[in-house]
Amino acid sequence: MKSQKKLFFLELSALAVILFLSCAGQEGNKTVIADSKVNQVPVVSSKNADEIYEDEIKKSLRLLDEMAELERTGIYLKGVGFTECELLEKTGNYPGALLAFYKELSNGYGHGERELSYITDIMERMLTEEDLPDEENVRPVAQAIYDFLHGRWEEAEKKLSAIFTEDIELDSFCQFMILSCKLEKNPLDKKTEYVYRAIRTRYSFYPEYWYRGARLFTGNIAIQFAENCINLAPNGPFTPECRNLLAALTGLNNEDGFSIKSTSEIENLISNAVNTGNPEILNDLLPLINLPENPFTMHAINALKPLAFNPVFNDYFKHHAALSSGRLAERLTYLSRN
Repeated sequence: MKSQKKLFFLELSALAVILFLSCAGQEGNKTVIADSKVNQVPVVSSKNADEIYEDEIKKSLRLLDEMAELERTGIYLKGVGFTECELLEKTGNYPGALLAFYKELSNGYGHGERELSYITDIMERMLTEEDLPDEENVRPVAQAIYDFLHGRWEEAEKKLSAIFTEDIELDSFCQFMILSCKLEKNPLDKKTEYVYRAIRTRYSFYPEYWYRGARLFTGNIAIQFAENCINLAPNGPFTPECRNLLAALTGLNNEDGFSIKSTSEIENLISNAVNTGNPEILNDLLPLINLPENPFTMHAINALKPLAFNPVFNDYFKHHAALSSGRLAERLTYLSRN
């Protein structure tokens, strides 16, 4: 009879989770990772135990493949990483289960739903957990994640590459982390850059993927990555830096990033203002319109110009032009002319 060690994730509070491993006491008992509970498979007779166990593994592997394909179509539901974590544990892939757990937490951080300290606290607790056996490779993975979080790229890459030697998915989360480490060490590594860009379909939901590309690439590719990060998580922790990058990449000063809006944000604001008949929604675009000439400011001006034929918006432009001075006044006056 095949047996597994039990892996428990216990969420003790809104700020900390303790992960620990202990040996299974009876054959046939299997537990799976969950966000806040432990699900136990009932003990079955030894006659059919192996067959049932193998069927569970096959089912879990099939579901994991299906979940990966959904990710590649841009579908990622909140909490699905915990399900992936559970399925991976059922197959005995404890290192992969921990990475899935981390992926879910880090995605929440990227969207502004969790604090970074929440994640680092989990890894720190794992690394100090005495009952965590190294032979399961859980501790080294926790250390690799901890290194990754602290920018120790060489250490994180070495650990992940050594543990996940049989990883056959070219766009797996482990590969994302390894590629990120390689690029952080050497942004001029074109081969790694091409591979990193090639996995974008699977990580369209993941702000950190776009953020790292925005930081490490150049030109229009970097602009595209920065915009995607902003559009995906406008209130996320990576967005302020991405706005600064857009400013720098288009010839502005970094501090101008505070006023930068992505193309999608510009169009959404204008659409909302038109659909609601409320021109005050456009107030968020005034700092952008006041910037020196750049692609995002010019896009906003060109998109706003047709609104001059609407009396409500024409009055809005004239009113704010009268209250403004310099470049902003000139551009608002231009927008009011139909």
